[in-house]
Amino acid sequence: MTTAVATDSRTGRSLIAAAEFDMLAAFCADEYSLERSVADRVMDQALALVHVMGSTGEGASMAPSQQVDPGWHTLILHTDWYANWCQEQFGYFLHHQPNSKTRTRGLMTDVVGKIRAAGFEVDERLWGTAADCNPPACCGDGPCC
Repeated sequence: MTTAVATDSRTGRSLIAAAEFDMLAAFCADEYSLERSVADRVMDQALALVHVMGSTGEGASMAPSQQVDPGWHTLILHTDWYANWCQEQFGYFLHHQPNSKTRTRGLMTDVVGKIRAAGFEVDERLWGTAADCNPPACCGDGPCC
């Protein structure tokens, strides 16, 4: 089986207006005590993840990393905005179905592959799949820690 990879990469933040991204990233930073630059990265990856989940219908087999999870929660906490965005993007509301207990390095690698295959830039350090993700400086979930 051959997997097609998009040649033009895009960002999660490019899926929404700058003012909306700013509102969500500011909330994420404040709510989860993140540096704003980190919250920007988290929100970018969460938007890419949710877009891939919703547009492929594979949401049940995907999960955010522990670092991206605050971005996913930021989206669903803005229910009115999120419901409208889902309808515009996918034609349906993508429900949150927690499966954090299934986070493994293998799953995160698979999720990263799906995001990348959809043409999005991937911040590997937020997924625990970066080449330099080794103990004791672990940057992700699963057995790499």
